[in-house]
Amino acid sequence: MLDTDWSDSWRGAFKIELRAEAIGLASRGWPVLPGSYPEADGSATWTGPVPVHPDWRDRLGAHPHQIADWWTGRPFSLLVATGRVLDAMEVDADLGRRAARLLRAKGQPAPIVATPDGRWLFLTTVAERLPSALAEHQDVRWHGAGSFVPLPPTPFRHGVVHWRVKPEIWGWQLPAAGAVHDVLARALEGTVAGAATAGARPRVLAAEVPAA
Repeated sequence: MLDTDWSDSWRGAFKIELRAEAIGLASRGWPVLPGSYPEADGSATWTGPVPVHPDWRDRLGAHPHQIADWWTGRPFSLLVATGRVLDAMEVDADLGRRAARLLRAKGQPAPIVATPDGRWLFLTTVAERLPSALAEHQDVRWHGAGSFVPLPPTPFRHGVVHWRVKPEIWGWQLPAAGAVHDVLARALEGTVAGAATAGARPRVLAAEVPAA
């Protein structure tokens, strides 16, 4: 009974909002797609939404009326395909916060999405390549052609995808991919330097104690 009550409440809370967001983004030219959601999947190992249509690549650029039909009656997750209108850089929350502070300090626009599982997504213009520092880092993922990312208010099992920085704050202008890549690389350097300093500090103190 509790599961049914939760399900009904969840569906009622998100269905209208998800549909409205999908239509709004589609009207701006963003290639949105319906995705799976926890309740419908029914799997204990569900880790995130995927497109519900196997031929989703052929459906990109659908008219807002078609988008509205997709979201009528079911609370599909809201996905956006990358590699056409926009790309996304996915990083962990620590690196995301560092990069967000740097962007804010520089006064640069950057829509940022956060997921309940601790991932941050920086939306950018479409890129052709990544700096080697980012491309070689195992915890940085570039979502380009053939990929997709979730957008708010897509639900996860333990929360909802949300905006850290909304695109309307910057007039819906996507930042140049290269500018965001540079900031992420700088933030990554700061993370590595901070970890190295923290790791070195105990060894220095241990060496100084006998001398005292």
